Amino acid sequence: MMETVLARSVRLIFSGGMAVVGVGLLAQPAVAQTTSGSNVQRVEVTGSNIRRAQSETASAVQTLNREDIERSGKTSVAELLQTLAVDNQGSVPTTFGSGFASGASGISLRGLGAASTLVLINGRRVAPYGLADDGQKVFADLNIIPLEAVERVEVLKDGASSIYGSDAIAGVVNVILRKDYQGSTAKVSYGQSRYGDGKDTRLTFTHGMGDLNGPDGFNVLFNFEYGKKGEIWNRDRSDRDQIGRGDLRSLGFSPDTGLAGVGFTTGGGTVASSSSLQGLVRNPTTLNYYNRGYTGADSGFTRTFPGAACGNFPQAARDQALAGNGCIYDAAQQYQQIQPSSQSYNFFTRATKNLGADMQAYGELLYYKNDSTAYTTPSAVSSSVGYPGGPVTNTTVALGAAHPDNPYFGTAARLRYSAWDVGPRVSNVGSTFNRLLGGLKGTNFGWDWDTALLYSENKVSNNRTGYLQRDVAFALLNPSAANVAAARAGSAAYAALPAGSVWRIGENAGLNSAALYAALSPSIGNDAKTQVAQADFKASREFGKLEGGAIGVAVGGEFRHEYTRLDPTAGTDRGNIIGLGYSAYSGQRNVGALYAEVLAPVLKTLELSAAIRGDHYTDVGNSFTPKVGAKWTPIKELAIRGTYAEGFRAPSAAENGVGGLAAFSTASDPARCRLGIASACSPANVALITSPNPALQPEKSKSYSLGVVWDPLPRTSISLDVWQIDRNNEINQESVTSAIAAGRVARDPTSATPTPGDPGPITAVLTNYVNSNNTRVQGADLDLRQGFDLGTNGKLTLDMKWTHLFKWKRTEADGTVFDYAGTHGNCDVTNCIGTPDDRINLGATWERAAWKVSTVVNYRGAIKNINFKDDPAGCANVFANGTDAPSGCKIKSFTTVDLTARYKVRENIEVFGSIQNLFDSVAPLDPLTYGATSYNPLDYSGAVGRFFNVGLKYKF
Repeated sequence: MMETVLARSVRLIFSGGMAVVGVGLLAQPAVAQTTSGSNVQRVEVTGSNIRRAQSETASAVQTLNREDIERSGKTSVAELLQTLAVDNQGSVPTTFGSGFASGASGISLRGLGAASTLVLINGRRVAPYGLADDGQKVFADLNIIPLEAVERVEVLKDGASSIYGSDAIAGVVNVILRKDYQGSTAKVSYGQSRYGDGKDTRLTFTHGMGDLNGPDGFNVLFNFEYGKKGEIWNRDRSDRDQIGRGDLRSLGFSPDTGLAGVGFTTGGGTVASSSSLQGLVRNPTTLNYYNRGYTGADSGFTRTFPGAACGNFPQAARDQALAGNGCIYDAAQQYQQIQPSSQSYNFFTRATKNLGADMQAYGELLYYKNDSTAYTTPSAVSSSVGYPGGPVTNTTVALGAAHPDNPYFGTAARLRYSAWDVGPRVSNVGSTFNRLLGGLKGTNFGWDWDTALLYSENKVSNNRTGYLQRDVAFALLNPSAANVAAARAGSAAYAALPAGSVWRIGENAGLNSAALYAALSPSIGNDAKTQVAQADFKASREFGKLEGGAIGVAVGGEFRHEYTRLDPTAGTDRGNIIGLGYSAYSGQRNVGALYAEVLAPVLKTLELSAAIRGDHYTDVGNSFTPKVGAKWTPIKELAIRGTYAEGFRAPSAAENGVGGLAAFSTASDPARCRLGIASACSPANVALITSPNPALQPEKSKSYSLGVVWDPLPRTSISLDVWQIDRNNEINQESVTSAIAAGRVARDPTSATPTPGDPGPITAVLTNYVNSNNTRVQGADLDLRQGFDLGTNGKLTLDMKWTHLFKWKRTEADGTVFDYAGTHGNCDVTNCIGTPDDRINLGATWERAAWKVSTVVNYRGAIKNINFKDDPAGCANVFANGTDAPSGCKIKSFTTVDLTARYKVRENIEVFGSIQNLFDSVAPLDPLTYGATSYNPLDYSGAVGRFFNVGLKYKF
């Protein structure tokens, strides 16, 4: 198992700089000068099981090595991957603390979703995160990867189900960790924004011993990492234009557009915001809502509450001019976060032992623990929810006739109130990940073989505070006999309260006891667990000889058991948690697979490859996925490559198991909009109730790529790949728009306005998981790299990665076509970040003696603020004057510049620093996304502001 000259050459190639595998390698011969009796060392590249002397294949593979990670200035692999041009719609940012998959981070190659991007560690699977994104899409959490243990990351930008099986429709991210390390390295870094928050502390220690290729014949390495990130609040970015603000009146929005904060009424008092500081109460006769602090005679109040005036609430906006229509209140700015706080521990160890000249034993252990805390706005008492039994309408919540804070004393009256006195809703997410691997590999009878046993597990706990118990809230606000009986039956804490207890609201909230709040909003939680147990074997060899060389063959098989379970949050199984829908699922299955691959250099200039894999799932049956490729090298500086691949994604337990999902989205209400109800014309929150479907079939895909790699000069590399992915039989919730158009909705007729024919607002949209849609994504990847030798002034390297989407078309079952490329759709998926059709990474690195300085430019193209191309509804948002919002109905493009510098004080001491968002660029306005407040989550660094980081690395 000695490392030969070629192995060292390949290792040096991978440690050079970010590149598409094959770029810059064409002029290097795939031979090694070896001594008699030695073998040519070959390497395995992501997307193939055949070890080869040349690293480039017919598929495009982008490689990020340790140098790329360091020059990016990012402190985690997740942060780096989500800045790549190939990441798009459907990625899961760690900053989305209020999402379904809070605490995790996922990448979405080609914008096809995190569930269609397979993430591997050292070529093998990991257990997915316990909380599915959007309650449906199972994905691997990138945060589990120990940054300092990474050797390189290979991103296969091509379908690979023929090699790896399910989930590799859009591509593969293969994180290759160190396998051989000697010495000890300690590293410490600290960062914070220019505002003094978001503090990022990192401590790392790596130790390795044993000369694997020398007399010791073994190597053991240990890596420990500690990380802590501080929170960043929306309210601490009040000087960054619209960042973190829900009240955008200063930009031209009005209460009728839904972008002027909360706490007021619209439509002449007929429609009330669900979150009011002092309470909006409906006149039982006129059905108009009024602010409890209003003293006008037209309200019909039987009691007045001067203490409920807006000026008595410090949270209220100072520029109130709404009279009886309420107090404007920017809950998002006060309570929500740009970044949640987190603390993580990561331990990785690998042991390798040579068992003679032709066999090696190895083992790996990866342990990761993360705790994060995310805050969001206080609960509204009237937020409707869903559970498997159907929608639960809370819009009827009312102050009882004898409630002391009821301005219509003597008659029960509907209430809209923000439970600010209870406090913000808080999610404390704890995630523990384990991965244990043991294996053997060697060479016998001309075959290179590798076999291993793998066990991987993720456990997640999500403990929440600040959520309201529906039965208790209803009883404390309106203690009717029925409400009290229901609360006593469901809550021992309520039953222990003194008889006649009521929840005092607004200016009188200070009269409530701690025991009342404990009954109203106890801590609730749920747990999740995923497991993957796998045994695999693969072997490869060469035989025969064609004009271009020997034929390479690989065969293999694997068996694995998958288990997934998400318990429902306590109370959601009966719809008793206001504003928190039901989400639970469970399932398990066995998977067996066999695969084969061949590489045929039929000519010195032409290489053909083919692979096929058969998978059997105990729940969804069989899938067979082939792949073919070709690479033609007419001259050593030029290669033309192309592939055709088929792929599949098996349904997850969230989609075909046992359980269900009640979630939220945004949608307008065309039926009410046509009646002239202005508030119904703008997107508003709606509940989605979805049931799993055991009859689901796997998604299927076909992908095509054609590219050219050209090295015209020794330090110049250019590659261009055009590609297309057709994904069929997609598993989706039915489109919210289509479900509404088909009338699959639940409404609240008791909240209808006096407008003739008003059916009442939508409370829930009823959908199912179905095999329905087809998607076609077309695009191109351009990769440029240029090096300059500056003589005594060092060397300079420039590179560019540009991904452009020509189309991102989804065809519904009824034939309706939506093209999302360059638009803000698809808002049915993760946090509604849109589908930018251009993402570019530009890099420049200067090296001289002990200095290394790099800059990285990240560009996101402009996004049209429409739900899809040629949307007849026009712009998704409008200003108060009816014109498109933002101006031109476009989310402006966004560019940031990151700067890093490293200096070797001595051979074993290095100091480094970085400035993220060097020019303190401010993210542009995005009024549609629900993944952040008034900016797009893709532009996170523009919300944080300039960020500084310094550190020290010491080797001993």
